[in-house]
Amino acid sequence: MDFNFSALLTFMLTSILSLFGFGNITTPLSPAVKSVHEFKVKTITGKEQSLSDYNGKVLLIVNVASKCGNTPQYKDIEALYEKYKDKGLVVLGFPANNFLGQEPGSNEEIQKFCSLNYNVTFPMFSKISVKGKDQAPLYQYLTKKMNNGVLDAEVKWNFQKFLVDKNGKVITSISPSTSVTSEEVVQAIEKALAKK
Repeated sequence: MDFNFSALLTFMLTSILSLFGFGNITTPLSPAVKSVHEFKVKTITGKEQSLSDYNGKVLLIVNVASKCGNTPQYKDIEALYEKYKDKGLVVLGFPANNFLGQEPGSNEEIQKFCSLNYNVTFPMFSKISVKGKDQAPLYQYLTKKMNNGVLDAEVKWNFQKFLVDKNGKVITSISPSTSVTSEEVVQAIEKALAKK
């Protein structure tokens, strides 16, 4: 049996820090995690999906909410998906209730809301936490430079976007208030799509 001294040291340090009230310190994901393609998530209907299924696609990962001032962004995000999906863009929507309880519904209720109000056809996933102690592993990767190797980008609010290249590497984070119709976002997406 191999002895993992590094893992033991990390565990001990985290435990000691927790004793002194520093429990919110996060440790890096395994160095083996090189891209978003290594994560498995649940679809909004509860089926397990590997993000490796999107290898070769440019991803726009968005934490969404049904009762937010940014909720009307669903319309532009769906239009963006329709425009670029045949060119290799996939939007992934992750409902999250981290901000003022603005996504209180069940997965079924969220799916119904998105379909009825915004005709959402891009892939939607089960509700997760995008920040805090219960932050989903995918978002630990997206938001921390020590994990993704590119940037630190704490999720500030609903509808923050992460642009990910065809190899599953983070390109950039886009603020919650920035529309996907903005020139900077469209240019970043088209540049990512054009890369081999």
